[in-house]
Amino acid sequence: MAVAFALIVMNTVKAQQGDGNAGIQQANQMIKSYFAAGTTLLYSIGAIVGLVGAVKVYSKWNSGDQDTSRVAASWFGSCIFLVVVATVLRSFFGV
Repeated sequence: MAVAFALIVMNTVKAQQGDGNAGIQQANQMIKSYFAAGTTLLYSIGAIVGLVGAVKVYSKWNSGDQDTSRVAASWFGSCIFLVVVATVLRSFFGV
């Protein structure tokens, strides 16, 4: 009985190995197809953050705040970070 069970398990494992490789390849293709949309989304978020930051910096500049340069640098830095992350992810995964 144990020998029959072992043979059934071995046959099941062999049958699943071929499907596992195909599944991994399919998952790889699906993930690569999402990168273009993800990169575009990050660029869009960067543009929105840039616009909000520009309005905030303009508001501080017109009100005469002393920390305008610090706020401008932080908003500009966040926009640059989003663009760099999108570009690095795209080049790292070879899409």
